Amino acid sequence: MRSQMPIDDGAGGPRGFDAEFPPDPLDQPVKVVPDRGTRVSRETNGQLPNMTTTMAEDTPLGRKLVEETRRRARLKKVQLEKPAATRIFTISNQKGGVGKTSTSVNIAVALARQGQNVLVIDNDPQGNASTALGVEHHSEVDSTYDVLIDEMPIADAVKPSAEADNLWVVPATIDLAGAEIELVSMVAREHRLRRALEAYAKQREADGLERLDYVFIDCPPSLGLLTLNAFVAATEVLIPIQCEYYALEGLSQLLKNIEMIQKHLNPELSVSTILLTMYDGRTNLASQVAEEVRNHFPAEVLETMIPRSVRISEAPSYQQSVISYDPSSTGALSYLEAAAEIAQRPPR
Repeated sequence: MRSQMPIDDGAGGPRGFDAEFPPDPLDQPVKVVPDRGTRVSRETNGQLPNMTTTMAEDTPLGRKLVEETRRRARLKKVQLEKPAATRIFTISNQKGGVGKTSTSVNIAVALARQGQNVLVIDNDPQGNASTALGVEHHSEVDSTYDVLIDEMPIADAVKPSAEADNLWVVPATIDLAGAEIELVSMVAREHRLRRALEAYAKQREADGLERLDYVFIDCPPSLGLLTLNAFVAATEVLIPIQCEYYALEGLSQLLKNIEMIQKHLNPELSVSTILLTMYDGRTNLASQVAEEVRNHFPAEVLETMIPRSVRISEAPSYQQSVISYDPSSTGALSYLEAAAEIAQRPPR
């Protein structure tokens, strides 16, 4: 046992723990157990989760984390039913950089991981959707070009994606850039993709394969013959709109073109879904654009908004969707919610 003599502080008086060293735990008659926060008063006992949540919500970051936790909990309870018939979406907006490809890829992956049979048709010569889904799209690969120009069956061009077992892709190659010119002189040039999809559906049925639940056609940022083929093949249009002013300017022209297609080529086509992308809640402009779009299209705009996210931009460089690249990110969560919302909406 160590000595517990008082220490002279040099000023004529003792100092320390009651003028002595602290008591040695080894000399105590009862074992000393440190309190690690397990003892609480009667007033707080049983209320720690609520207190933790309240404390977390005291900061902006804490509020964001708590809200995301609640959103994920709600999403886990969602069970998506298969649609009564195949839903074919064209993802289109003639303005570039609004998130068309990211939307096509991530919503397709989200639905496929919920057990839906999904086909993505990369109809953009840049082939970004093919890259994001991990599918080769060099010039020797059978692609959308061969389907449109050479009337190759989709079954011969389709490739499986590593993102999900029941997700398939028709890739795009650089050859598709010349398809706009080659299609001009062809008979029924606007209906070639539609006929190819109809033939593919019949072939799957003949082969005993399950029906496709969703088809997503990723379009280039233009209103040429490639996009026109997509509009004629589809029954629904999904329009991603960036939450910036310029995105609104081109929307009216896009809607006029869709009306013309409805009148002359595809009366079944409808604008069923508008998705707000690249939303930055820190800016007044983003909130104003979102409010204006919702006021004009209350039935079409999804409740879910896709935030501006570095993770969404990084994912394609790893040939992945953001859902695979960073499942815990806000971008992945938002696309999962958007996919669930689309699936729960009845076709228009």
